[in-house]
Amino acid sequence: MEDFNAVEILIVEDNPRDAELTLRALKKNNLANNILVAQDGAEALDFFFCRGKFAKRSFTNPPKVVLLDLKLPKVSGLEVLKIVKEDKRTSHIPIVVVTSSKQEPDMKEAYALGVNSYVVKPVDFDQFINAMSSLGLYWLLVNEPLK
Repeated sequence: MEDFNAVEILIVEDNPRDAELTLRALKKNNLANNILVAQDGAEALDFFFCRGKFAKRSFTNPPKVVLLDLKLPKVSGLEVLKIVKEDKRTSHIPIVVVTSSKQEPDMKEAYALGVNSYVVKPVDFDQFINAMSSLGLYWLLVNEPLK
């Protein structure tokens, strides 16, 4: 993807299989036109704060939604969430945690940090595809973002 300002969905996922399944689910509903996959928390933070390879990106064009895994290399998903929600330039961006963790402490911390939704990844392939499709449809077509 060349135009980082056109990103509508940022997927922050280090597992290539889960990232591919999410992309597949979104494509199924024609929602995969402007998607970027960040493979770790540091890359996601560079995207949010227009650093590194994203230096030419503008804060004025945030993604419509971020699908954030918790267990990430370099910077954890919870740390990414904390940093993004604490900054006035990025705090309004909807972030959905999409993780395999059903641990109550993870859920409590994510909500305390300002996550907009917490979704546990279904293990079943069809359920995973349906869950990601529903997420995409809701956040891109139903939700009214703050502008």
